[in-house]
Amino acid sequence: MLTWVDEGDAVGDDAVGGAAGQDRGSGAGEAVPAGPGRAPAGAAGGPDHTSAPRGSRTRFTRRRDWAVAGVLLAVVLVAPVVRWQTSEIAATTRQPATTTLAAQVPPLEFPPSLAETWRADSPSTPVPVVAGPVVATGNGGTVSGLDPLTGEVVWRYQRDLQLCTVAPFDTVPPQRTDSGTVLALYGTKGGDLPEDGPYADGNCSEVSAIDGGSGDVEATRNSDAEYGTRLLSDGTTVTTTGRRLITSWRSDLVMTSQYGTRPTPVQPRPNLRKDCFFGSVAVTADRIAVIERCPEDNGADRLTVYKTQTPSGKDNDDVEITSSTLLGARGRVIAVTDTTTAVALADPPRVRTYTAAGVALPDTPVDIPEQDLANTDPPGATAATTTGQDAVYWFTGSRTVALAKSDLRPTWLVPSTSGSGVVFAGKLLLPVEAGLAVKDPVTGADAGLIPVDRGGYRGPITMSTTGPIVLEQRGPTLVALR
Repeated sequence: MLTWVDEGDAVGDDAVGGAAGQDRGSGAGEAVPAGPGRAPAGAAGGPDHTSAPRGSRTRFTRRRDWAVAGVLLAVVLVAPVVRWQTSEIAATTRQPATTTLAAQVPPLEFPPSLAETWRADSPSTPVPVVAGPVVATGNGGTVSGLDPLTGEVVWRYQRDLQLCTVAPFDTVPPQRTDSGTVLALYGTKGGDLPEDGPYADGNCSEVSAIDGGSGDVEATRNSDAEYGTRLLSDGTTVTTTGRRLITSWRSDLVMTSQYGTRPTPVQPRPNLRKDCFFGSVAVTADRIAVIERCPEDNGADRLTVYKTQTPSGKDNDDVEITSSTLLGARGRVIAVTDTTTAVALADPPRVRTYTAAGVALPDTPVDIPEQDLANTDPPGATAATTTGQDAVYWFTGSRTVALAKSDLRPTWLVPSTSGSGVVFAGKLLLPVEAGLAVKDPVTGADAGLIPVDRGGYRGPITMSTTGPIVLEQRGPTLVALR
């Protein structure tokens, strides 16, 4: 049985005392006593004095001294308690793991069927979160690490704040190892931020990195992420999406860059555009692609790619831009690699790719409905994609398009899908109304259908896997299939 551990217990380890300041002089208006046989000050050159010395006053000989000491002692003892009661520690409860799990081993053969084995409420995970040996859920202020085979709770981390989002710090494609990190981002009120600023109502300002195996907190930091943010990981850094600000951290939560409008006024960078709004974001190792709309461009869409790590010796907001170009139409960034960026354009629907230098290549038409791109900014400011070994699979809103990993050009699509799918046991699984369509991940050739009863759910589905378990995020509910 697991035992709750209140992090407030640790406050007893803090030092609450210390030597008081030494009394280095007497009270105001009192003469400094002279030693025996010594002349008082001002008697130089006068006759020798042989008056008897006054006895020096020892400490705490008067009632006032004891009263002052009592007040000081009360302040010393009470202040740490007040700080603790209003601190993150007092508002945080941990239930660490008491058993050790190993990462699940993927199946060697594709299973003939899949059926629901457990489900959990997890409205704070836009995609299923796999971190080392556990599957993590987020609900209210609680992050839970679950045994992927049974759905039983292995550990919990709870705060009295509302979760903004929960995500894994993972590689792309994901690599399942015995260690992994869960990122939990919490929201707070605006506090002292300007009332007319973009963050006056608060933001997602506190993030914790939690070890997936043990439930222990690896690192914490303050954040400037916006409500509605997503956490995008590339295996080296994690990036927050947003309408006004994009922030990146390393795995230890040390900030590597910030791009956009910060909550508190700072010295503006003369080489960067100002007061821009962001439409969509995509990440890869070492770089970020963003669609931005800036006053100096009269609101036109601009594709900007910059490096995740600012140059050595530069401030975090002094980013290195590798390319920036106007699109000429409303766009949605789909994916980015070290050589290419893919952008979806509407009217007519097409995909345009850009080189690392920002040079546009010929458009590729895609057979998708106009309404899929009518709202060019996707939920969470990031396109729904799954990255495999050979392709990036993009969910447009009604169908799934495969983009070749080499140049991000569309190669084939599957209509009437509900998500970007997941690669499992050498096959691509795509959610469809009847269940899971099984496809060849390279060619898109049909390889069968696995029926899945979703009980009337018809919304978008994001997916992941761990070992023999296939995970579906259906709105606020996480479902495990085996």
